[in-house]
Amino acid sequence: MRWKPLAATIVAAALLAGCGSATKEGPKPGEAAAGQPAQKVTLTLSTPDPDSSSITEAAKHFAELVAEKSKGAVEIKVFPNGTLYNGDPNAAVKQLGAGSLDMLTLSTSLYANFDSRFTAISIPYLFDSTDQLLKYLNGEPGQELLAGLDRLQIKGLALWTRSFRQMTNSKRPITGPQDLKGLKFRVPNNPLWVEFFKAAGAAPTPMAFGEVYNALQLKTIDGQENPIDIARSAKFYEVQKYLTISNHMADGWVVGININKFASLPQDVQKILMEAAAETQSWKLRYDQEQDAQALEFLKSKGMEVNTLTPEQQQAFVDLAKPLYPKFAELVRDQAFFEKTLKFVGKAN
Repeated sequence: MRWKPLAATIVAAALLAGCGSATKEGPKPGEAAAGQPAQKVTLTLSTPDPDSSSITEAAKHFAELVAEKSKGAVEIKVFPNGTLYNGDPNAAVKQLGAGSLDMLTLSTSLYANFDSRFTAISIPYLFDSTDQLLKYLNGEPGQELLAGLDRLQIKGLALWTRSFRQMTNSKRPITGPQDLKGLKFRVPNNPLWVEFFKAAGAAPTPMAFGEVYNALQLKTIDGQENPIDIARSAKFYEVQKYLTISNHMADGWVVGININKFASLPQDVQKILMEAAAETQSWKLRYDQEQDAQALEFLKSKGMEVNTLTPEQQQAFVDLAKPLYPKFAELVRDQAFFEKTLKFVGKAN
């Protein structure tokens, strides 16, 4: 798959540096007045996952790009593990909108608590490939979702892809819906997950991510589902025996900045942030593909038993999900957007 990020075009005047003289109207955005020292811009960027996770690595790459493009005049400090918002993702979105957080990367499934249309991205087995997911995020549906963040006082810089979600548990291999029966399964706080896993016979348990490891360790829950890099970075291999490559749901990342903070930045800084976010989308996709292969081998080395669903086994889950589409449409709460999504991926009736 080839995807061309936005070409980086940096304004000729040095960013935030007094290299040129000001006009009668004063300095242009991003420039200091002649003879005056430039003021450095520092922003914080929160991520929900550990320092070694894919999303935090992507955030750090984004920060490096911004520093490079701004010649060091813009610094982004990355804080992993939800430390700036005490691990509460709903609080994080509110804090971002209120301005107590500068920037935040958070999954699209969690943004669904504030805009139910984000639920559409995670309809089980909606996307056939990461390439199709990428086209959706960059296409009209994804851009409509980004624009809708304005009402939350959040400026959406980009939507980044995330690897498809897989299942882990401590009881048995999952080869079909019948193997989920009775398992206490942690899911995000999103009714789409609850409906899907309940239909499969599991006991879905919404839970904040920061509580999952302890719950697995104490056997309060039997399993969880996440992209494969999370099983490695969160050390779930210490408390889980079985990994199933099911690719059952997609997800994405919202890269957001407080809308007033963004508006207060010089135009060339805004442009740099947008370009760096777009370029990091491409970088992250390649990074995830490499890391997922490494994570799989790592988890095997730690004793996890891995099984990949055959096309026939996966079809059993697809058949389970299809009758739930009317329910999923209700969760999206926007029939027109739901139908637009199905049409975009070629799954409209």
